[in-house]
Amino acid sequence: MDVQFAGTGGRAGWPEPGCGCASCSRAGRAGPARRPAEIVLDGAARIAFPPRAGPPLAMPAGYAGGLVPGGLELTGPDGSRLLCADGPGAVPLPPGGAAPYDAVFLDLLGDPAQLGGMRRRGIVTGATAVAVIHIDHRVSSERELARRCGIWGVLAPADGDHIEVSARQAQRDEPRQALPAQGAPRPAGDTRDPAAGGRRGADVGPAESWRAAQAPAAAPRPWRTLVLGGARSGKSAEAELRLAAEPEVTYVAAGGPAPDGDAEWAARVAAHQARRPRWWQTIETTATTDLPALLRASTGGLLVDSIGSWLAAALDEAGAWRLPPGDRQVTSLLAARIGELAGAWRDARGHVVAVSEEAGSGVVPATESGRRFRDELGSLNQLLAAQSEEAVLVVAGRVLSLPG
Repeated sequence: MDVQFAGTGGRAGWPEPGCGCASCSRAGRAGPARRPAEIVLDGAARIAFPPRAGPPLAMPAGYAGGLVPGGLELTGPDGSRLLCADGPGAVPLPPGGAAPYDAVFLDLLGDPAQLGGMRRRGIVTGATAVAVIHIDHRVSSERELARRCGIWGVLAPADGDHIEVSARQAQRDEPRQALPAQGAPRPAGDTRDPAAGGRRGADVGPAESWRAAQAPAAAPRPWRTLVLGGARSGKSAEAELRLAAEPEVTYVAAGGPAPDGDAEWAARVAAHQARRPRWWQTIETTATTDLPALLRASTGGLLVDSIGSWLAAALDEAGAWRLPPGDRQVTSLLAARIGELAGAWRDARGHVVAVSEEAGSGVVPATESGRRFRDELGSLNQLLAAQSEEAVLVVAGRVLSLPG
């Protein structure tokens, strides 16, 4: 089944007419606007979103379609199966026991974790073609859209692109081909810029199309990412976004549960919990030996928040707050704990993301203990970054990649 994306934007497209936000301003300067989402099946059946209430949908002979909560299912003449979100913010919910889909078109700007949930259920496999639709000013730019899609292993098609959906491809184990990375060899005639979200270059005519293909569902293993940032920088949200498409995630709260009677800290913990998908496993611990063991044991997704909280517990365990500076016992025990953590990070075999505070950019702490924490955290961040495939700095919600 050939599917053409006649439109990929939100209900008003992107940029939205009359909208003065920075996202729409950037989109207007970047190139052709994205029209409201619409797909065409084999050049014969045109479906706009949201689809008209059915079911069944009015379809040409040989096609079948029906509504599900939050979306619609389509089956082509060859038996290929497609699942689509019916609008911005919609999360399609197929019935229990649904077979894997050959392609899914989702609003991952609204809820990226829905992809992890579908992979967990087995209705999206490593060979399922996954594309983002209903794209609008909820993302800051085409470049940011491309960055997120690269993290999730999905495609951001341009208006006019086609995708070939084959029956039973989702049951096969072979991954589909990814959009080439920037600077990589490209298919003949493909002049699109992946850094701009895969949009067509100016020399591509309106009648031309690129036959889209999908990346593997799973991130490479091992893959370690260190996410650095200051207070309220957006570092935790960035870490969560990076694991949203994973089917299995363990969240390690290294600061432990909220202390009794501390309402403000409890509110912070509750805000973090509300953002996380319900199927993520949460482990709250202040035992410094737990984190190295979890890093070594994990083969799926593991999110650590935060390294600073772990270090504070290690300093406390070593007696750094009460013994004099330079005490050999403190130095020896702290070095042992940091060595265990750094070794476990190096040996990790899963998809691991750790959040850590960038604590050295502000005012010099007024106390010896504050300066000790700052210095030890800076050194520990360097150790982890040296053994990370990727390190990023989050500033005011903007993500800056730190070259290795």
